[in-house]
Amino acid sequence: TYVVNDLKARGAIFIEDLAEVPAGATLVFSAHGVSQAVQEEAKRRGFSIFDATCPLVTKVHVEVAKLAKEGYEFLTMGQLLDGIYLVEDEADVHTVQPRQSEKLAVVTQTTLSVDDAASILAAIRQRFPQIREPKQQDICYATQNRQDAVKQLASECDVVLVVGSPNSSNSNRLRELAERIGTPAYLIDGADDLR
Repeated sequence: TYVVNDLKARGAIFIEDLAEVPAGATLVFSAHGVSQAVQEEAKRRGFSIFDATCPLVTKVHVEVAKLAKEGYEFLTMGQLLDGIYLVEDEADVHTVQPRQSEKLAVVTQTTLSVDDAASILAAIRQRFPQIREPKQQDICYATQNRQDAVKQLASECDVVLVVGSPNSSNSNRLRELAERIGTPAYLIDGADDLR
């Protein structure tokens, strides 16, 4: 929220719909990426576009598009998209019912906890031994570095404060990770949230 407010103070406008883009403005796609439909509509409208989508997010999107053309269905640990089965925990893996299992692939949201992803992937492999997995880890290296730092900090500290917003997947995973280790953890937007 602090970063968003700072950008707003500098003149950035955050939108939910392309109809809100002011004439002559440059449209910036966020690091989390946008759908193909939004990309195509923005091009059709002739907007000046700056694509700030994280390369790891793009990698996952490209992998999904490529395998979808080959007839694969997907299990995903992350945002639910049309035609993709969402599994958020091991229990979901046991109940998910893809239409077929011969051509089944898995992708992960880039901001997942590495530990959570590992246990869910193990359950997926057990239930669907023929599952196709990405050639490389999808989880963001910066996310991984922060998670590793929290693991170390949580074992050495009495409390962990994660500076981030409640709507941030990364921030929530860091707080959850510290709590799982047994250290009280709090998600705060800034100094005003300290109690």
